[in-house]
Amino acid sequence: MSVTHEMTRQATVAHPEALRTRVTGLILIALAVFVAGIFSYGVTGDASFRLSRPNDVWALPNLVVPAAPFNYIVSAALAFLGVRLFLRGGGKWATLFLGLGLALTVAAFLVWATAGKSFSLTGMLQATMVRAVPIALGGLAGVLCERVGVINIAIEGMLLAGAFTGALMGSIVGGIGGLVAAIAIGGLFGFILAALVVTYRMDQIIAGVVINLFVLGLTSYVSSQVFAEYRFLNNAPVFRAYKIPILGDIPVIGPMLFNQNIFVYGAIVLVVVATYYLFYTRAGLRARSVGEYPRAADTLGINVYQTRYINVTVAGMVAGFGGAWFTLGSVGRFDENMTGGRGFIGLAAMIFGRWHPVGALLAALVFGFADAMQQKLALLQTPIPSEFLAMSPYIATIIVVAGIVGRSRPPAADGQPYIKE
Repeated sequence: MSVTHEMTRQATVAHPEALRTRVTGLILIALAVFVAGIFSYGVTGDASFRLSRPNDVWALPNLVVPAAPFNYIVSAALAFLGVRLFLRGGGKWATLFLGLGLALTVAAFLVWATAGKSFSLTGMLQATMVRAVPIALGGLAGVLCERVGVINIAIEGMLLAGAFTGALMGSIVGGIGGLVAAIAIGGLFGFILAALVVTYRMDQIIAGVVINLFVLGLTSYVSSQVFAEYRFLNNAPVFRAYKIPILGDIPVIGPMLFNQNIFVYGAIVLVVVATYYLFYTRAGLRARSVGEYPRAADTLGINVYQTRYINVTVAGMVAGFGGAWFTLGSVGRFDENMTGGRGFIGLAAMIFGRWHPVGALLAALVFGFADAMQQKLALLQTPIPSEFLAMSPYIATIIVVAGIVGRSRPPAADGQPYIKE
């Protein structure tokens, strides 16, 4: 009886996986038909991608790609991957094939949009890194929270509070003062979230939504009623890019990684520090144990409440730093709801990155690429309506979370309040 039951259970589990693999194969075949019919048929000319800028020390020749032949090759590759999955299965390769197929489709789209024109690939990669910063920092804030068992839906509100405070205090005391204030206000909201969910055991989703609505309402009111009248309170300085000598001159990579402002460098440093803290220190091991088995951690003498308070507060400071990017690192002024859902995309990056700081950063680059692409392609005057281009970061979020991530396991105690007996 037990053997039969086990075989039935395995068949039940295997059936959805096989179905998902076949559906993935059909999606890849559909993409192949789409690329051949839209991005290849009737396309003329070459796509020229500029790899260097006029003032670069080491110049590279343009990357010239014959548009139609390249896209026909991409279509054939997509068809091969799709037929391979549909006929032969191979569930463990489905996610990899889908990710590769989507990357090939994006490449075909770029070649189609650039056919007969010239496009700065280096500029877009540099913009990708910049656009990924708030998403990466939002994702990192989520990692720090959920690794200790606290769901942080309030990342959007913390980013918005950091952006608002950075603009206000930056206008009054300067850029450094505004940045410090933004980090502090993020930490304050992180502490408030910790108090609500750890001490008062409020539902974590509701607590996050409350913070988001409170920050949105308060900043919208001040922006429309105060900043509109006293404009000098919304005129903060912007941190300029600093080029690292020698490294900043490396073609393609140099402008992307070593010719950026303090927010890009800070995001990379924070990801490295958080990775070391969570996975290579005793404190990080304790934090992860609180997120997995809080009662066992308490039995070993780890203060579960204190650990959650510290991590959630620090996560708020990280989000506040990310929020300051919108004002002190970009436009120098605050606009109503200017974060535009980047905090929620940061949560998607956290899930895509499997609750790992480096994974969240890599996922943020995917979303940052989609964000940068919709802005750069608008300059090429593609026949795609601008409204659809503006949707691309959010479409990328849906595709990545629903299609590529698949099943992923959060920390075992994620979202569960801990009651000490």
